[in-house]
Parts: sequence; C-alpha cells; structure tokens
Amino acid sequence: MLAQWRLAWLLARRFRRGRERSRFLSFISASSTFGIALGCMVFIVGLSVMNGFGEVLEERFLKLVPHVEFRAVEGALEYPEMIFDLAAQHPEVTAARASIRTQALVQQGREFVGVQVNGIAPEQTQAIAEYMPATAWQALQQPKSVVLGTGLAEKLGVSEGDNVRFVVASERGFQAPKRVNLEVVGLFRFGGQVDHQLAYVNLATARSLIGFERGVTGVELEVTDLFAAERIANEIGYQLRDYVYLDHWMRAQGHLYRDIQMVRVVMYLVLILVLAVACFNIVSTLVMTVQEKRRHIGILRTMGLRRGSLVKVFMLQGIQNGAVGVCFGVLAGIVLSLSLPTLLAALESLSGSTLLASDVYFVDRIPVLIQTVDIVLVAAVAFILSLLATLYPAWQAARIEVVDAISS
Repeated sequence: MLAQWRLAWLLARRFRRGRERSRFLSFISASSTFGIALGCMVFIVGLSVMNGFGEVLEERFLKLVPHVEFRAVEGALEYPEMIFDLAAQHPEVTAARASIRTQALVQQGREFVGVQVNGIAPEQTQAIAEYMPATAWQALQQPKSVVLGTGLAEKLGVSEGDNVRFVVASERGFQAPKRVNLEVVGLFRFGGQVDHQLAYVNLATARSLIGFERGVTGVELEVTDLFAAERIANEIGYQLRDYVYLDHWMRAQGHLYRDIQMVRVVMYLVLILVLAVACFNIVSTLVMTVQEKRRHIGILRTMGLRRGSLVKVFMLQGIQNGAVGVCFGVLAGIVLSLSLPTLLAALESLSGSTLLASDVYFVDRIPVLIQTVDIVLVAAVAFILSLLATLYPAWQAARIEVVDAISS
C-alpha cells in the first residue's frame, strides 16, 4: 500500500514538473498556487486584525466601561450600601465602586468642549490609574482637582497646573448653570475617544459640581464573565429597594463587539469563496494535464497501473499545488501580521495623516493578535478545497480507455 502511494507521488511530481509542459499550463498551475497563497495570507492578516480589535475591546476599553452599573433615577441613591452588600455576596462580582457621572462643558477662554466627568474614589482600585502618572493619581485626592485626557488637554491648550472652568447644567428647574474652577493636576493617555471625552475628579469634587451634599449617583460592578453582565445586573437589580436604571456594557458598547463578530463571520464566508475561486485553477490545470498526458496515461495503464493508482496520481498533483500555496500563504500571513503595525506607522509618518483618528475611533492604532486556531482553520479550508478540486480531473483521467489514449 505504501509503495503504491510512493509511486503515485513520484508520478505526480513528474507530471507537475515535466519539461514538456506548455508554458500556458505552467502559468495556470503557478497562478493556482499563487491564488491560494494570496488568499491564505490576506485572511490570516484580516483575522489577526479582527482578533486585535476584540482584544483591545475586552482587555483595555472595557476596563474603563462599567460591566454593570446601577444609576439613580433622580438625585442620589438612597440605599447604596444595599448594592454593595448584594455585590459582595454574588460569586460572579469581583469589585463594586461608587461613582458620580455627569455631563459638563469645559471653558477655556472662548473655547467650550463637551466632556463626561467621572467622579471616583481614588482610595479604591481604578483601571484609569494605570494610564496616568502616580503623582497625578495621588493629587486627584485633593479638593478642586481634575485629571484630563491628553486629547482634551491639547484641544483646550492646557497643561498640568492650569485652571479650567467646568460649566454644569442644573438638574433643578431652569436655574443658571453652575461654574466651578478646577486645577489640572495631571493628564492620562489611554488612546482613542477616551482621551478626548473623559475627565476624572474625586467624589467630593463631583458632588460640588452637581450640587449634592452627600451620596453617590451610581454603583459600578466588575464581573468575572463579561457576557453574563446582563444576567448579573438583573439578579442584583431586582432585589434593590431603590428605583434604579439597570445598565451593562452590552447595552452601551455592545455594538462594537457585535460589529467585530459580524465582520469575522463575513470574512469566513469570503475566505471560502475566494479560496474556492483560486482552487478552480487547480481544476483547470489538472483537466489540461489529463488531455496533455493521454498518451502517457495509456502507457502507464498498459504497464499495469490501475485506475485507483491513476486517481491518486492526479489527486496528489493537485494537492501539491495546494500544499505549496498554503505553506507560503501561511508563512507570508504570519510575517505580514507581525510587521503590520510597523508598516502602518511608517505609512502614517510618510503621508502625514493617521489611519484611525483618535477623536473618532475607540482606538488610535491597528491592533494585531495572531491566534493559532485561525491559522489552522485557514490552512485546513484551503487544503480541503484543494483536495476537492482534484476529484473530477482524477476521475476523468481514470475513465480514459487504454486504446484511445495510445492511439490519440
């Protein structure tokens, strides 16, 4: 059995590299290999970029977005301690933090910029602390202090040590908006829209902005399973005595995750179609090879080569084209994916423009994450389609009669 496969492999290599092949047939064979390689490379790069966006969303962006949030319908929460108790008892909640969130205008001279002000407790662990200097985090505990995003600071033309005026609309009737001067004690750099839209103050400063004497407007929860956030919000929220808004990240930012998953599904479908088109060249190559090698086939049949062995010969010839294309495509895809951030950075520096504007997108760079499962999937699909493309030409070669082949 092994000897038959070895003979079929040697004959397949002979047919594939034969000197008597026409240039056109050689071109079709090379184009099939190139098409498979190009398809594998493009889709490995595309899937790696999609994985990178998913990682940035889950590992970085969602650190600043509350997994679960309970916000007061009006004013402050009356029983925030009840939320903390229920969160501490829930096995899937890892942290609970008090917060005050409001919208404001930042005035610097004649410039007004809308911003979301997040009031946090600096004594608690906060994800944003990783993206600002330690001195800024410590200074945030001082009264009348604020930490701005770098994009927002650049737009306002302010730096550390400057004073900025926050204008906050009153929640009670048509009273004049409240104006509070705060000192910029530091800047944070997270990347994307966050740097242009967020400002952080301590809870005491946040209360002075919205006119509260005590309390908080919300409690944020961090959970172990991001995709269980809605269920956890309902389980805890239905036990509360406060009237609250139940919110979770899937409602606020879930469209980003759904968009990434939808693009991945579309890419898988396009992968199959593109590789199928590339494999049509294998069919064309083998059909033409069968017609060109009719006499050789007849001679091999007279020497005792069975129909089954002849099928193996042409199947292995097509598989060789596919395997070479898969190997080069996978290697090129991995190399291009690893070098893509550097290439795009060089392109941005040469063109003087950015591919992803940080004030528009939630990231300001193209992230890349190579996953082994995607490489294996792309290679397997390409190899299977290459194998299927050989079946009809191999079957056609096995049907050739010996007398017709020799006399042709």
